[in-house]
Amino acid sequence: MPRYALKVEYNGQPFHGWQRQTELSTVQGAIEGALARLERRPHAIVGAGRTDAGVHALGQVAHCDLDKDWAPFRLSEALNYHLRPAPVAILDCARVAPDWHARFSAVERRYDFRLVARRPPLTHDKGLAWRVPQRLDIEAMRAGAAHLLGRHDFTTFRSSICQADSPVKTLDALEIEQHPRPEGGMEFRFHVRARSFLHNQVRSFVGTLERVGVGAWDPVRVKTALEARDRAACGPVCPPDGLYLAGVGYARDPFAG
Repeated sequence: MPRYALKVEYNGQPFHGWQRQTELSTVQGAIEGALARLERRPHAIVGAGRTDAGVHALGQVAHCDLDKDWAPFRLSEALNYHLRPAPVAILDCARVAPDWHARFSAVERRYDFRLVARRPPLTHDKGLAWRVPQRLDIEAMRAGAAHLLGRHDFTTFRSSICQADSPVKTLDALEIEQHPRPEGGMEFRFHVRARSFLHNQVRSFVGTLERVGVGAWDPVRVKTALEARDRAACGPVCPPDGLYLAGVGYARDPFAG
């Protein structure tokens, strides 16, 4: 059976996350439903990562096995046709080796988080960014973020329902930038990179660093929280609004041609 890699973009607002669930709308379910319109049988795709309800993707990657030898461009066009009107798009498609795996072949995952600091509620970006009413100190947040880089036991920043075998992970990057918004306020973008992540790890990072940004936490308290290895030491976990699976890295990019 030919195997295909799919690069997927989606707005997570109407979905109950990535993973297929009985009687609930999910991104995986939407794509599998579109595949069933092309080849009339049950399909099971595999994603590089599972995103929670309300989380978005700019570059999720999945693989599927098909009976027919499809031209990749034609497959992506057919899937996009059958995915309508769901807010899911197949950005790219490539034929890959039978043993290539969207999850296990991945060597890096990248997440972005959008945080908007302004008093009025969001309208156009509602559900697409987290709005906080206070001003944030970016240098303080960067100082706090520096304590998280490297290889650590991230129990403090791990959901109690996380199924990972170990809380020890290596955080390769946590960069923060800010951009004035034309209507007023400031948008902060968090760029986070690692081979893999724990459940709710990025949202725990951002919620904790927001406390640093508003002055409720000193930056060094992030280090203290990390070393506590205790979920109770974590700052508030921010909402899924604003979290994006930005991309997945492989030793050889399957979409590079």
